[in-house]
Amino acid sequence: MGEQITTLQALILGIVEGITEFLPISSTGHLLVCSQMVGAANTSGTFEIVIQLGAIVAVVFYYWKRLWAKARELWEGRSNLNWREESSPYHFWIGLFLAFLPAAVVGLLLHDWLDVILEDRRLQAYVIAATLFVGGIILGVVDKKAGEVQPKEEGEPKEHELSYRQALWVGVAQCFSLIPGVSRSGSTIVGGLLVGLNRAQATDFSFFLSIPTLGAATIYTLVRNYDKILAVGSLGSLTIGTVVSFITAFAAIGWLLRYVSSNSFKGFAFYRMAAGVLIALWAAFLA
Repeated sequence: MGEQITTLQALILGIVEGITEFLPISSTGHLLVCSQMVGAANTSGTFEIVIQLGAIVAVVFYYWKRLWAKARELWEGRSNLNWREESSPYHFWIGLFLAFLPAAVVGLLLHDWLDVILEDRRLQAYVIAATLFVGGIILGVVDKKAGEVQPKEEGEPKEHELSYRQALWVGVAQCFSLIPGVSRSGSTIVGGLLVGLNRAQATDFSFFLSIPTLGAATIYTLVRNYDKILAVGSLGSLTIGTVVSFITAFAAIGWLLRYVSSNSFKGFAFYRMAAGVLIALWAAFLA
């Protein structure tokens, strides 16, 4: 196991991060397993979390027009203090905060417990294998109950303002993604489907929710573990991993939105189950 994350390892991890971050297959799970496979230094997930910055920038860049419109509405309608109305300019931002809050609180409370999993690479692999498999079953069942595939819609998903109750429940679902292998996007998409959103709307809101969630996780990790980053990851490797994750994540966002406009999540469910079995078999033969 190398003491420094090399340029090639950073490139591979950046590609994996960008492709998997917004698909319901767990970027953290894939990154941690891939990190072991390529022999990268064990940072307990720190390096993998930091290069999420590229994916965050990608989703902001992809949605900048809608985010700017929401911010402008907030400024222009700042005198409308009736935040309970769905037409209020505050509604979107309050709903996003409510969805972000549960995972932020639970993540802080369980951080030390999660570190135990992230430190032990064999335990990592078994946990990821189990959560990928079980998560695949849940995704398949919930997706099937969500109904028939939605008619294909050109362009971006039709705007849908979640109620505060819906947003909070999506946030509760996101808490499960703190366990490696569950998938942040997968848990929020499942949560969205369970509260009545269609596939495109659930995916769309999952992207918006990723901005504060991944942003807070990245900042917290940098502040808490900057010494570990400096020990195993040079500025060059961090830059490469982040830039590559931005490029691949931007492409993945557009692809997924087009995909869910006319397809179910069944393929992702089967992929998760197959990946879980393969990772468990691989982990059983780790040295």
